[in-house]
Amino acid sequence: MTARRVLAALVAVVLTTAFAPAAAADGPAPPGDSFYVPPSPLPAGKPGDVLRWRPSSAGPRKASVDAWQVMYLSTNALGQPDAVTGTILVPKNADRASAPIVAFAPGTHGPAFTCTPSAMIGIGAFYEQPGLDDLLDAGYAVAVPDYEGYQPEPKTTYVVGRSEGPAVIDAVRAAQRLPAAGLSTSAKVVFRGYSQGGGAAAWAGELQPSYAPELNLVGIAAGGVPADLVQVTLQLDGKFGFGVFAYALLGLDRAYPELQLDSFLSDNGRAKLAEMQRSACTFELLTTYANQKIGDYTTSPGYIKPAWVARLNENKLGGAPPRVPVFLYHATGDQLVQFAQADALHKAYCAAGVQETWKTYDTDHITLVYTGNADVLAFVKDRIAGKPATASC
Repeated sequence: MTARRVLAALVAVVLTTAFAPAAAADGPAPPGDSFYVPPSPLPAGKPGDVLRWRPSSAGPRKASVDAWQVMYLSTNALGQPDAVTGTILVPKNADRASAPIVAFAPGTHGPAFTCTPSAMIGIGAFYEQPGLDDLLDAGYAVAVPDYEGYQPEPKTTYVVGRSEGPAVIDAVRAAQRLPAAGLSTSAKVVFRGYSQGGGAAAWAGELQPSYAPELNLVGIAAGGVPADLVQVTLQLDGKFGFGVFAYALLGLDRAYPELQLDSFLSDNGRAKLAEMQRSACTFELLTTYANQKIGDYTTSPGYIKPAWVARLNENKLGGAPPRVPVFLYHATGDQLVQFAQADALHKAYCAAGVQETWKTYDTDHITLVYTGNADVLAFVKDRIAGKPATASC
């Protein structure tokens, strides 16, 4: 699938979302969009505990897959409890007592509430559906986190690994603790994701030994990984991916209130970012905001101040290499997530002794969303089958 065809598909997503009916109340949970509003105060519990759930649609797979939307406890970037929503999907013909669980960390969906991954799955507009289908067809249960902050007044913490990693891990725990799903706490687990999802999957892998040692994690597949946010974001200024850069500033500011993004925004920047949070999904990020410049949004380069640099460094991958086999892959012509910083992560993992398979593809970022799926599926199947991993360092 070419980048042009992907953008056309995203147009369809925008139109589908705009005219989709609100979710109906179903199950022991608040109705409609209020499902996504966390209770305040949060109840006591452990990360991964299910706060609420409701049966939902598996979109194009609804005839063969059972699905539930869940809200579960997790941990934010400051180490504090938060509530995250997501979707649990289980093939109807799966042996639930033994079904492996794959955490499918979704790629960029955008800051607006209408972009929420669980909503996209339910209406059949999830742009990573082919990769999701691969896992469901293989008989695996799949847990898809929405990440922190998708609610009617969105507060998403985009590309903040310290928030996304726990959200991915706790989606698996929620799947195991949801009685309706019937999944095992000893099930084999794989983390899988691309782009934002690749970063989230890698973060989940780095955090898992200390955060969730009880999980039977057997592998991590992470592609298009934004491992070093400084290298990824600054090179997007004035280019096709500027909307991703701007959204990253929003995400970091939501995660870390002391960064005070608003203090160095211009009136134009303030208006543009407010508009982005109201209405931008992936398509708008890559079209409406393409080729703009951060200098037109700010009064000073406040994002290079020490407080920002410290938080960016906290969210740089490579400090705690995973203890399970890893498949890292990247497009050599990636125009959104710089290749060099992903190559640096690959080399850091190799130097640390990670059982890592590294593969490059002569293509662009968007195309690899789809063309990498076959190799990801092969890796996942081998890990679940217990085949020895071979490193390519």
